[in-house]
Amino acid sequence: MKILLTAINAKYIHSNPALYSLRAYAGEAEGREIQIAEYTINHHREDILADLYRHKPDMIAFSCYIWNWNMVSLLLPEIPKILPGTKIWLGGPEVSYDARQRLERFPMVTGIMVGEGEETFRELAGGRPLETIRGIVYRQDGIHETGERELTDLSGLPFLYQRLEPFENRIIYYESSRGCPYRCSYCLSSIDKKVRLRAPDIVEKELQFFLDHKVKQVKFVDRTFNCSHEHAMGIWRYLLEHDNGETNFHFEIEADIISEEELELLSGARPGLMQMEIGVQTVNPDTLREIRRSTDMDRLRYVVERIRQGHNIHVHLDLIAGLPYEDYDSFRHSFNVVYGMKPQQLQLGFLKVLKGARMYEMAAAYGMQYLDTPPYEVLSTKWLPYDKVLLLKEVEEMVETYYNSNQFVYTIRLIEQVFPDAFGLYLSLAQFYREKGYFTQTPARSFRYEVLFEFAMTTALREQEALMREVLTYDLYLRENVKNRPSFVPRMDDSMKERYKKQIRAFYEREEAERNYLADYTAYDCRQMAKMTHMELYSYPVWQEGITPQEKPSERPAAVLFDYQRRDLLTHEARTIVFPDFMEETQADRKNQEWK
Repeated sequence: MKILLTAINAKYIHSNPALYSLRAYAGEAEGREIQIAEYTINHHREDILADLYRHKPDMIAFSCYIWNWNMVSLLLPEIPKILPGTKIWLGGPEVSYDARQRLERFPMVTGIMVGEGEETFRELAGGRPLETIRGIVYRQDGIHETGERELTDLSGLPFLYQRLEPFENRIIYYESSRGCPYRCSYCLSSIDKKVRLRAPDIVEKELQFFLDHKVKQVKFVDRTFNCSHEHAMGIWRYLLEHDNGETNFHFEIEADIISEEELELLSGARPGLMQMEIGVQTVNPDTLREIRRSTDMDRLRYVVERIRQGHNIHVHLDLIAGLPYEDYDSFRHSFNVVYGMKPQQLQLGFLKVLKGARMYEMAAAYGMQYLDTPPYEVLSTKWLPYDKVLLLKEVEEMVETYYNSNQFVYTIRLIEQVFPDAFGLYLSLAQFYREKGYFTQTPARSFRYEVLFEFAMTTALREQEALMREVLTYDLYLRENVKNRPSFVPRMDDSMKERYKKQIRAFYEREEAERNYLADYTAYDCRQMAKMTHMELYSYPVWQEGITPQEKPSERPAAVLFDYQRRDLLTHEARTIVFPDFMEETQADRKNQEWK
């Protein structure tokens, strides 16, 4: 018997750990072959069908989620046409909560595995009579349900990654716990009856496998990783003690329950070792109460600030628009509060009304209108009309482009100061994009700099055009050693340009002889160093975080050296060295340089 476990992922870099877990748990058996086929939602339906046909399976099992159900539902009616004898099974959260209705709608489907599937799939693959397998809804002279299956012993599951070849250049997902102690009304994880932890000795052995193979990133899929203090501390301590200097680990945590002991431990992590995703969702107390979240907001702020001050852990904060009792003004307030925590990333998401979650049951009471098809995203509520949702969609795009990209840090920090609040900045930027027709384009990164400068010239910063040009130029060279200078970069007159070239040439010649600042470039001569690094002249102290729109230019400009060999491990910004009075600098007074 040949079984094909099939995944349709959102992107190529994603993998489907559920399928690998099913195959590993079922194991090998005589007369049985279990293969995995992974595609993406960007594949053409015809190409997926052709590949399924080439496998010639006796049974196809699809892993179903909100991001792939549209494609799966298009494939299902076509499969019997090309593989008439093949049985079709479904599983996953998208089909677990209305399995009977799915079978009624898709008569070609044999059955659906409901809930956790490892034990269910092993029995199914082993050929047991369907009526004896718990956790399935199947078709056999009518539709039958076999009842709920017991939850899986997580420590009894085999390790998924004995071979890493299938996961090259893809995210590695890892599970050290299942279930969630919280009961958030919008989340399917709230349905699990208890939290189960994988045994610490097993987890450490598997993490060491990733470390030994220098996997680029391991993303824990635990819904609330730190719900057990001992479990979290054990894993974090192990990673600190065995850090290979390269692998990054991603955790989804509940910030307000982090202890001082945990904060102290995390403060010692290598920059880039860990990143933390924290679901704030809202700061509205009525909304938090209604969605069954009990968040100590003061503690959350404190924890985020403590982590941020360490400058060693990437912090990702989440907000959800469309929650009950949150209107446009309330969401604006939530946005400003969370933005003020200064995360490396701020995700502005929109409520998904998922079957099986309490939010689905309460949708009518909340006056919620949402998409009938995946991803079941909210369109409007009693408190948030559709036109405001559309505005928030545009704000989301601006936040993604100009904040989460981390390419415009100093420029955005400057522009913020001429708006009443952070939300107002991104709202105005979105309106500017709409008026100019830029939303219909997919501009290159360099064009986004040009647009931001154009936008800034419509604000109070138009009186500080020179400052704006310099700050934007600083942001540009912090991240990229561009050779073609964009139009917004300040221009020098011919006399100044000639003097500047002489000073730069002299600097790199001295550096070749003395190696005072570029010790990592000993294998390169002065011309090579000049190409591999960059020097830019500034009249304003653009490298200072506290620079304001009222800043006055200096009569004696400074030069900034951008060293791309040494980047900040958290932000990936180039190391910078500031040389005051660069145009008058001599060998004797170079000691006055400032370091950043």
